[in-house]
Amino acid sequence: MKPRTRTIWTFAITSIALFMVVLDNLVVSTALPVIRVDLGASLQQLEWTVNAYTLTFAVFLLTGAALGDRFGRKKLFMLGVALFTGASAAAALAPSPEWLIAARSVQGFGAAIVMPLTLTILSAAVPAERRGLALGAWSGIAGLAVAMGPLVGGAVVSGISWQWIFWLNVPIGIAVLPLATRLVESYGPDKALDLPGLGLVSTGLFGIVWGLVNGNSDGWSSPSIVGALAVGAALLATFVAWELRAAEPMLPMRFFRNRAFAAANGASLLMYFGMFGSIFLLTQFFQTAQGYSPLAAGLRILPWTAMPMFVAPIAGALSDRIGGRPLMALGLALQAIGLAWIAAVSTATTSYASFVGAFVLSGIGMALFFAPVANVVLSAVRPQEEGKASGTNNAIREMGGVLGVAVLASIFAHAGGYGTPVTFTDGLVPALWVGAAVVAVGSGVALLIPRKRRPAEATVLGAEELVSEAA
Repeated sequence: MKPRTRTIWTFAITSIALFMVVLDNLVVSTALPVIRVDLGASLQQLEWTVNAYTLTFAVFLLTGAALGDRFGRKKLFMLGVALFTGASAAAALAPSPEWLIAARSVQGFGAAIVMPLTLTILSAAVPAERRGLALGAWSGIAGLAVAMGPLVGGAVVSGISWQWIFWLNVPIGIAVLPLATRLVESYGPDKALDLPGLGLVSTGLFGIVWGLVNGNSDGWSSPSIVGALAVGAALLATFVAWELRAAEPMLPMRFFRNRAFAAANGASLLMYFGMFGSIFLLTQFFQTAQGYSPLAAGLRILPWTAMPMFVAPIAGALSDRIGGRPLMALGLALQAIGLAWIAAVSTATTSYASFVGAFVLSGIGMALFFAPVANVVLSAVRPQEEGKASGTNNAIREMGGVLGVAVLASIFAHAGGYGTPVTFTDGLVPALWVGAAVVAVGSGVALLIPRKRRPAEATVLGAEELVSEAA
C-alpha cells in the first residue's frame, strides 16, 4: 500500500472509531426519561447510567495508552473496538438498570483503550509537515462528537427507541474491525509495564471521579464523598511520587517541565470544564424551561456544535504555520465570550434568535481550540512517547468534563431547580457565568504556551536540549 493511501485509510479508520466512542459521552442523556419508565430505574440508577461510562472512560485512559505501548497499538485498538461493540450490544439488550450500568462501564473501558490509540496511530501515519492538518481534523471530530451527543440521542429516541442509541454502534464496530487490519503495528519505547503506576493512577482517579459524580446526590460534606476525594488525592500524590523514582514510568513527570505540555493540558482541563458543564445544562434548558422536545433542543444547539466541521480543518492547517498558541488562546476567549453572552440574555422566555450569535461564536472558539491542541501536546514530547502524552491529555480533558458537570450542576441546584421555568433559569445563569470565567482563565493559560519557533531556531534549541540531557 502506498504511503498516501495508507495515511488516508488510517485517518478514516481512526476517525470513525473516535467519533463512535466520544459520541457516547452525552448521547444517552436525552434518553433517560424513557429508560426510567421502560426499565423502572430509580434516580440514582439513571445517574449511574451516564456516570458509569464517564467514570471508566476517565479512569482507564492512561491505562489504555500504556497497554498499547506495551502490547502493540494496533492489537489494543482492535481489542478496544471489540469490547466497545460487544458492550453496546449488551446495553441495547439490557433487561434491568443494573445490567445497563454494567454494560456502560465496559463501554467506557473499551473507549478508554480506543481513544488515545487513535491519536498515536494517526500521528505515526502522517508526514510531519501535514500533522497539524490531520490532528486538527482529529480534534474537530472529537469535539463534534461530544457536542452532537444530545442531538443524535434525541433524534434516535424520538424516531426509533432508546435501545437504538446502542445498536447503532454495533454495525459500525463490526465494520471497523476488519478495516483495522490495514493499520501498521507500532509499539512504545517501554517494554516493561508499570503495574504499580497503573494501580495507583487508576484507583486514584476512580476515587476522584466517584466523588465528583456523586457529590450532588450524596452531599459534598458527606463522609463517603470527602473520603473518596481525600483517598483519591492521596493515591494520585503517591502516583506522582512513584513516577518520579520509577525506572520506566508510565507518565514521566518531566513532561510537565515542558511549558507547552503543561499549559496545553491546563487549558484543556479548563476548556472541558466549561464546555461539558454548559452543554449539560443548556440541553435541559431548552427542554425544561422552554418546552422543546429532545430532538428540537439538540437542533437548537446545532449552530454551536456544527462549527468544528467547518473551522477545525482550516485552523489545523493554520496551526502548522503560526503554531497553536494564538489559536488556542483566541478560541478559549471566544468560547468564554459566547458563554457570558448566553448567561446575560437567558430568561425563561428569551427567544431563540437571541442565542444564535452566541452559539456560533462559541462554536468557532471551540473549533479553534480543538484543532491545534493535539499537535501542541504531541510536539512537546519525543515521537516514541506520544502514546503516554496522548493518554495524559485525554484523561485530563475527561476529568475537566466530569468536574465541569459536577460543579456547574451543584451551582445550578443551589441557585435554582427544576420546579418551574423561572427557577431553572435562576440556576442556569450563575452556572454559565462560572463556566465562562473558568474558560476565560483557560485562555490566559494558553498564552503560556511558547510561540512557534522558526526552523533554524528550533534546531539550535533542540541540540542544546540534547546536550543538557546528556550532561
